[in-house]
Amino acid sequence: MRNLLDFLYKYHHWLVFVLLEVVSVVLLFKYNSYHNSVWFSSANAVAGKAYELESKMTSYIAMAELNEQLTLRNIYQERQLDQLRRLYAEATKDTTAAEREELAFLSNYKLVPAKVVENSIHRAENLITIDKGRKDGVEPDMGVACGNGIVGVVYLVSDHYAVVISALNAASSRISCSIRNRGYFGYLHWYGGDPSVAYVEDVPRHAKFKLGEWMVTSGFSSIFPSGVLVGKIEQAYNSSDGLSYKLKVRLSTDFGNLRDVVVISDKSIAERAALMQAARDSISFKQRQ
Repeated sequence: MRNLLDFLYKYHHWLVFVLLEVVSVVLLFKYNSYHNSVWFSSANAVAGKAYELESKMTSYIAMAELNEQLTLRNIYQERQLDQLRRLYAEATKDTTAAEREELAFLSNYKLVPAKVVENSIHRAENLITIDKGRKDGVEPDMGVACGNGIVGVVYLVSDHYAVVISALNAASSRISCSIRNRGYFGYLHWYGGDPSVAYVEDVPRHAKFKLGEWMVTSGFSSIFPSGVLVGKIEQAYNSSDGLSYKLKVRLSTDFGNLRDVVVISDKSIAERAALMQAARDSISFKQRQ
């Protein structure tokens, strides 16, 4: 105890100096909006770089398994595409029609590859940070998917990073999806808890489907094209009012092991959004008359 008191007495000038410096810095950044914004931006940049480095290290360790999964999935998709081309050619007697349709469809979309640098799955409102931003062509309200299905929707964008509202966001995520090959649609909602299970609500009561069938994106919004995997139907329940179904869906995306994603940029989004806004303005104008 004596030694501690001697130390404090000997160096008390330096200790007081350090304490005053800390208090000055805190007051400077807390009550000065400019310095506060500079500190916030710098801290975000440093945190983003740290998350990016951590993500790269984890991705490198899991690279072998990831490459195997991607290779198997590419082979599966190529076989599906070949079968569709063959069936289309047989039906139309035109061997080049399928290629033309595919190119026309894909020309509307640009896929921006990105890596997840921060992710959460156990909160009520989960968010994901990716390492692509405005300078890479990423904008708010763009859909995000991975090799296994949907991931979420871009919410905030900086020059080099973007924050995505995960499909596992109980408050903000409602993605339009439909039963594959049947057309009946509803809205995907996650209630919390198990990150592998969500529910599709407002499915029409007259809809015909079987357990085990796939849910995919409907294409009715300007966020996702149609046909992106969502998950498999496990259970069907009546809605509280008895007018629709509520489907329990096992999600195809493993949100706990999310590394590589793509941002889906639809060239027609701006045109469709402008047209929809014009329609709303026209309806509002007629109602005021």
